[in-house]
This record gives sequence, structure tokens and C-alpha cells, in this order.
Amino acid sequence: MSREDGSKTRIHNLGFPSIGHRRELKTAVEAYWQDRCSVDALGEIGKNLRAKHWYIQKEAGIDLIPVGDFSFYDRMLDTICMLGAVPKRFGFSEQIGLAEYFVMARGNDQQPAMEMTKWFDTNYHYIVPELTQEMGFHLNAHKLFTEVDEAVALQIPVKPVLIGPLTFLALGKSKHTDFDKLILLDRLLPVYQQLLTELKDRGISWVQIEEPALTLDLPKAWLERLKPVYEALAEHSPKIMLTTYFHSVQNHASLLKSLPVSGLHLDMVRAPEQLATFTQDYPEDKHLSLGIVDGRNIWRTDLNKTLDFLKIIKASLGERLWLAPSCSLLHVPVDLQQETKLDPQLKSWLAFSVQKLEELEILKRGLNEGESSIRDALESSQVASQDRVSSPRVHNVLVQERIAKLEQVTDKRTSPFIERQKLQRKRLNLSLFPTTTIGSFPQTKTIRETRAAYKKGSLSEPDYRLAMQQEIQETIRRQEAIGLDVLVHGEAERNDMVEYFGEQLAGFAFTQHGWVQSYGSRCVKPPIIYGDVYRSKPMTVDWITYAQSLTSKPVKGMLTGPVTILHWSFCRNDQPKSQTAFQIALAIRDEVQDLEEAGIGIIQIDEPAYREGLPLKRSEWDDYLAWASRAFRLSSSGVRDETQIHTHMCYSEFNDILPAIASMDADVITIESSRSDLELLKGFADFQYPNEIGPGVYDVHSPVVPSIESMVAILKEAAQVIAPANLWVNPDCGLKTRQWIEVEPALKNMVAAAQQLQQQHRLQAIL
Repeated sequence: MSREDGSKTRIHNLGFPSIGHRRELKTAVEAYWQDRCSVDALGEIGKNLRAKHWYIQKEAGIDLIPVGDFSFYDRMLDTICMLGAVPKRFGFSEQIGLAEYFVMARGNDQQPAMEMTKWFDTNYHYIVPELTQEMGFHLNAHKLFTEVDEAVALQIPVKPVLIGPLTFLALGKSKHTDFDKLILLDRLLPVYQQLLTELKDRGISWVQIEEPALTLDLPKAWLERLKPVYEALAEHSPKIMLTTYFHSVQNHASLLKSLPVSGLHLDMVRAPEQLATFTQDYPEDKHLSLGIVDGRNIWRTDLNKTLDFLKIIKASLGERLWLAPSCSLLHVPVDLQQETKLDPQLKSWLAFSVQKLEELEILKRGLNEGESSIRDALESSQVASQDRVSSPRVHNVLVQERIAKLEQVTDKRTSPFIERQKLQRKRLNLSLFPTTTIGSFPQTKTIRETRAAYKKGSLSEPDYRLAMQQEIQETIRRQEAIGLDVLVHGEAERNDMVEYFGEQLAGFAFTQHGWVQSYGSRCVKPPIIYGDVYRSKPMTVDWITYAQSLTSKPVKGMLTGPVTILHWSFCRNDQPKSQTAFQIALAIRDEVQDLEEAGIGIIQIDEPAYREGLPLKRSEWDDYLAWASRAFRLSSSGVRDETQIHTHMCYSEFNDILPAIASMDADVITIESSRSDLELLKGFADFQYPNEIGPGVYDVHSPVVPSIESMVAILKEAAQVIAPANLWVNPDCGLKTRQWIEVEPALKNMVAAAQQLQQQHRLQAIL
């Protein structure tokens, strides 16, 4: 049920993190996967977390609270199940339980997992709907109805949240046939109508239907279907709050204002310029929800500035003005109050999910009861804003001087790739189809406990270094036994591929419990970039050179690239992102040159977030791609021709930006391709990508050990579109989250597959 108040501005939330304050959901889900938690126990944990999160929002004064945003793995996967869009290849019946649900996400011995990619321009990964020309849909909404009933019983003001039909189809893929996905819309609509009718019959007053695909450059045919779709849905539905986020939809303002919905939600953080277009002649029968608290970043809202802006809008819209976060709070940590060790000054600049709800309540009170009712909060906000602007810890003169001279720094390698390739092959002397991994190896319980003891101070630095060296030695030994050609040190000393570097760079801060969900049970703790970035000393050289001293095979230096560090951190919002990226690039450049001077012949600079930062509007792509590619080249171009630069990209759509990827000029790129049926590799082939490529031959996010035959098949297909001399063999991502019991047999099979291809090509050469 929802509280109706026709006289005052209301606040609502679009979504709350599912993971729990201390990642309770992650712990429970992984225990279930390991048969240490029953399905009933997992369900009870989920129920308790939902109730806790609803109460947090209710106590914060939220007038409408989202229900259906909680997920054991992914909301898009939940929607796939709810709409009866489960791929037939799994052979499941209509009723999908948790066991089947997780098989779709993770795969099994019979079927690979469903494809996974980034949710718009975020680091959250969703499961991609598999669409076929002949598929049908049916309602299977037991999960949503159960959660609605739970919330109603707890007297929560319910607002069910749904991914809209156009966005569902727009983000889906057809794996085997090329057809117009829009033909499925007429089959899909009756299921949405049935769902909305049942919600209305339960007494639900408002429903949030999300159509973030409207921020993309949708074809005209899709936009022409928008009004008929919502005319069909609104007929038997609760009041609809049509929700957009992540970018502007002002180009569709007239169309959106004409829809038979009761409200529109706009992202005012990412696209404040769109408001004027909507407030002009805004329909008197519609509410307008403004996302004025940043759901993507952790900086505190300037309450004074925001309230002054909202008072103008309130004068025009009156009670039709609603306030909300810009998007779901899925993308920010749960509660700042858990950060007992964070620097007090920095902490005063921040707001996590709970604090963002409090900001909404303060703004609501200020609009409804006057500024005097929130005077203390306004003064506190003003102090924090001024303190951040004037703090000497934010700006560094030496960094600013280096950035000012950036035009004097080359971002090009000395020679073209074809010349570098000859020198690198002579130096490395690798076989055809060389095998390697992406970088990380299993983070065992012993490794985690050792790092934790060192961080707490209960383990001395010499003892910690000795323990990590022993782990590196064991990892090198295992790789040599497996037969890999190019080794890695395993990254035992690294808690996270971004956090590790941030801890050694100036301008970064870190939290204890600032976790956010990346996919499934995978959570990350993004660093906070609050000031100018620079490197004060080498970060990886000792570890990599130690690993290289243990073997005659080449060991890759492993670094995270500037664009990925930027996007996988909570970035400062007081200067253009490009400037921060260039600062990080110069720090990585220093590290790359130190690794080369230490004798390391292969250096990998990972950029899995390169595509993630791409603007949603194509008109803005060129500017982003120019500075993102330049940031990578700044980090990598200071080495000699015989030093081989690798990069890695995964779980994003890259085929439409291949010219920009080529302009990065990495000698070798490793890519994810196993979940997408080599779709990405085919794109590289069609583009005639000039440098060397390592397509991922198996999915590291599945517990299934791949067979030799399956990887041989992938490599044979790859060799049809990429010159065999330019092909590397590797998994599709790092192995940090796997166990050695899975990793060793998988890699042995991978090496055996490469050896089969080597033998076949030798025979062909003889014949």
C-alpha cells in the first residue's frame, strides 16, 4: 500500500542495495553454492534483509519504498524468469526455483551460463536476455508477489519496481539469428498487462516502470511504439511512474509528456539541462520526479544550492513535485556510519545510501515546512561544501604543473606495431598459440587471512612479505607444472585490482565497508578519489621482479589502467574526468618505465572499464574516446619497441568502438568471448584488428571445468578469422574468485588445447 498526501512534496526511492551492511547476502549465496546453506535458509536470509532495508527507508521518511529491487543475483535475470523468457536450452519447466536460477547465471556441465555485460555505463553487470524469433512469454511473478505481500504485511508503503518492456527487449540479444527484436513486443505486452492488473488487484497505488533505454539512441521504430505500449499498460495498471536515468531524455520530452502515465522521473544529476524542456507546459495531471541526490557517487549533496533550485520548481509544480535519488542506490555503499576509521574531514564530505535518504528527507522538510525547520542541516552542508573546496589536501602544485606540460609528453610508441612485433618475437621466442592467464590466481583463505593480519598490525612487514613471496613462488611453480608459456605472479598481495593501486597513490581514500555489488555475489570496495593523483614510489616492481627471478619463462608485469582505475573508483566531481584520468595515466607511466628498467619484457595494463565510460549518446563518443585512448597511451608509450604491452577487456560491448581500441595500440589484447559465442572476436576480425589477440576460451565465472574439446573448437573457430600467428590462448578473465581445484584442471585442458592446435599447424606446414 502507499500513503497518499495530496498537499506536499513527496520523496521516493528507486532501489536499495541488496547486499546488506556487511555483505550478508554474498556470504549466504556463496554458502548455498557450496552446499553449506539450504535453499530455505537462503530464502529466510533474503526475507530478513528485505525487511531490514524496508524499515531503514521507512524510518528515513521515504513516502514510497521500492519492492522488487532485491535480487539474489541480478534484477534482469529476475525479470527473465518473471516474464517466462528462460532460454529453452536449459530444459527447465515453467516454475524456476533458486537452483535453476543460479544455473542460468553460472552455467553447469550441460549448458554455459547466460551472457553477462555492463548495465549502461556502470560497473554493474546484468544477465543478457536471450531472444529468439519464435519465443513466447508467460507470467511467473511468484517472487515479486511474495515480496509485495511481505512488505504490505509490514505496513511498508509499497511501490513495485519493474524493468520496462522496451528496455528489456533493447538490452536483450539474439545469439543465432538476426531479426527485429521489436516483433516480440506484442507477445510481451500481455504478460506485463497481466502483471500490472494483479498488482492493482492487490491494492497497489503506484508502480515504477524503468525505461533507461530511452537515454540511448533508439531507432525511430522503437520510439513510435512507446505511446501505444503505455496506452496498453496504463489501462489496467496502478499509477505508473515512468522512470529514466543515467542521461537526458529531453529529445523525447513531447512524447513522454503525452504518455498516459501518472509521473515521469528524470535524472537531474547526470542531465540537469533537460529540466527546462520538461517543465515547459508540463501536463497538470502528471507528477514530476526529480533525481536530485546522486545515486552513482558518494559525494554529499549541496543542500543549500539544491533547495534554492527546488523552491523555484515547487512554485511551478506544487504537490506534483517528487524527489528521489537520480537512480537506484545499488551503485553506492550502504551506510557511512560504519566507517569508523575514515578521516573525519573526508567523511564529512560523503553520503552513502542511508545518508542519501536522509538528504531527501531534509529537502522534503525544507520544501514543506520552510528553511527554518532544517537550518542546522543547511549550515552543516554549507560548511562541508566550503571545506572541500578550500582543503589543501585536494590540490597538489607539482601534479598541476605536470598536467600543464602534458602536451610535451609523447603518447605514441617509437615504431609501428609490425616493427615492434618482430623485435618482441625475437626477445620472447614464444611458440605458436602462446598460453597465458589474465593475471590473478585464487585468493585462498590463507592469503586473505595473511593480508588481514598485516593490515591489522598483528603481522610484521618482513613476515608479510615472506608469506606473499611464498605464495608467489607456489603460483609460479603451479604455472610451470601446468605448462603455461607466459606466467604471472598471481596478485596474492592485492585485495582488488583497483584498490591495491589506489592505496599506493596520493589522492585516494579507502573505506572499511564501502562495498557495492558488481555482479552476483561479487562485491567491490571502490576507492575514493578526492584529490590530485600521483605516485610517490614503485608499486609492483619488487613483486614482479621476485616472480621473474623464480623462472626462465617471461612473467608479465600486471597493472590496472588509468581509465579503469578512474571508473572503478568513486571519482571526484570537481574537475573533468579526463583530467583525473591523465593524472592517473602519468602515475602508471612511471610504473611501466620502472618495470621495463627492471628487465620485465611483458607489461599488461588492464582496461576492462574502457567501454563502461562511453557516453550513452553517440554524439558524445568522440570526445570520450579521444581522451580515454590517450590516457592509455600516456601510460604505455614510454617503453622501448621490444617491450610488449598487453591490455585486457571484458564483459562489455566493444564492437562499435574498435577504431578507438585499435588507437590504444596495445601489442596484445585479451578479450572475453566465451559467454558471447565469439561475438566480440568476430567483430575484431571484421574490423581487421591489426595487433595480436587472445580470445577468452573459457568462462572463469562458471564453476564448470572446460573440456579440451570445447576449447579446441573455440580456437579453431578463432583461427578462421584471426591469423594463427597473432592468436594467444587464455581464460576470459582473472582467476581470483575461483579455487585451485577448478583452476588447475581448467588450465591444463587449455594448454592441451593449444598444443593440439600447435601440432595440427606443424603438420599442415609439413604437408
